[in-house]
Amino acid sequence: MDGASKFVRGDAIAGILVTVVNIIGGLIIGVAQKGLDIQTAASNYTLLTVGDGLVGQIPALIISTAAGLVVTRSSSTGSNLGEEFGKQLFMNEKVLYILSGALFVMGVMLRGAFFPFFIMAAAASGGGYMIKKWKTDDQTKKDIAATRALETEERHVEPTSSVDALRLEVGYGLISIVEGSAKGDLLDRIQSIRKQFAQDMGVVVPPMSIRDNLQLKPGEYVLKLKGVAVAKGDLMLDHFMAMDPGGVVEPVDGIPTKEPVFNLDALWIHENNKELAQIAGYTVVDLPTVIATHITEVVKNHAFELVGRQEAQALLEHVQRTHPKVVEELIPKEMSLGVVVKVLQNLVKEQVPIRDLVTILESLADAVLVSKDIDHLTEAVRASLGRSITSRLMDDNDELPLITFSREIEEKLIQAVQPGDRGQGTQFLVEPGLVKKLVPAANRVVEKLTEDGISPVLLVTPMIRHHVKRLLDRFLPQVVVLSHNEIQPTLRVRSVGTIDADG
Repeated sequence: MDGASKFVRGDAIAGILVTVVNIIGGLIIGVAQKGLDIQTAASNYTLLTVGDGLVGQIPALIISTAAGLVVTRSSSTGSNLGEEFGKQLFMNEKVLYILSGALFVMGVMLRGAFFPFFIMAAAASGGGYMIKKWKTDDQTKKDIAATRALETEERHVEPTSSVDALRLEVGYGLISIVEGSAKGDLLDRIQSIRKQFAQDMGVVVPPMSIRDNLQLKPGEYVLKLKGVAVAKGDLMLDHFMAMDPGGVVEPVDGIPTKEPVFNLDALWIHENNKELAQIAGYTVVDLPTVIATHITEVVKNHAFELVGRQEAQALLEHVQRTHPKVVEELIPKEMSLGVVVKVLQNLVKEQVPIRDLVTILESLADAVLVSKDIDHLTEAVRASLGRSITSRLMDDNDELPLITFSREIEEKLIQAVQPGDRGQGTQFLVEPGLVKKLVPAANRVVEKLTEDGISPVLLVTPMIRHHVKRLLDRFLPQVVVLSHNEIQPTLRVRSVGTIDADG
């Protein structure tokens, strides 16, 4: 209504000027023609002029109001002129209150017409009051409805499906590491971890979100996988961690602690003793390095959980651009995407790279003709990736250090393999007494070789490889288990021990 107001004010001013000019001219003419005195002529002309002014202002007011409505209509989003007119004139109590006051003033000025103007002023004021009361009641109803809706929503809270795949939560004392001067250092290390893992394993690690958690201790941090905590540590602020690699000659002063990644003995030392500890032979690392190392181990141990259908589909689409026939022949004709995901997860779980996805799919296409059992498909793929698997396990002499079971134990383990229910795969029904002897014997051999600086690999027959790996994962998860099918004929091997239940 701003346009209408401007038009009304302009027209009113013009009308007032015209009225003043008419009054002056009428007085001059009345005095000159009839010889009346100034007071009588002014009284007569005033009565006539007021009536003429009122009559003249009515069409001007209508024209001004119409022009204002047209101007306001151009910026309105409504589609109905009558609806817009009603909203702007009769749905705003302030407009009716102003109209009521104007009518009352006009009634006071025109004593003879006071009663009709008073009735109209009262009607306009009553209409404004009713509109205001209606708006208040309507808003109250809306507030009550919103409150009830909120209460209903609180009673029926549904879990959200948005969960970060990887998340790092830190106490307020570690916020400076991720938001201060060290921010680029830690974030760059996390980015390097993701790139390195993609290059080594062929798995794209999703971005890690970092949040502060006031419920944690100042130097505490928690690593979460899909919303569940899988690792945590407690760091000492403004200190460095010093670890003895075995060659320390002169110990340094520090606060004893445990390294959070591998639970090794370590010391918290002040920055002033950093150089002294390094000279003494300690391995000294800062807080971002501790966190980055922990992240690396968590990603390494749980990477198979990050390989899902969406990730597998992205890998297959990449292969399909260069080797379309390999993908078209296998999926979904011979096997579903879910079976491929299970095989990829089995490989990544045992630290087998899946970069050579073409070879993996080719092996699956051949192996699925024999059996669709997941374990069978996984072993077939491992045999095809034998060179890639063993190349990561060679020692400094380009030899593969192997340990084996005694003939008696291996025969008992082979006999423990039985057909599965309904012909699906196989079961491993090993005697509990044999497990009690086997695990300690394997642990003694592995510990002895580890002390000598050798990382042994257990070699077994293909039939029992995945069963033995699952058995040892409970007690010796660090032991790599290979089958004869994964050893290339040209590979140099070296026998370093035999596991015998009899010691």
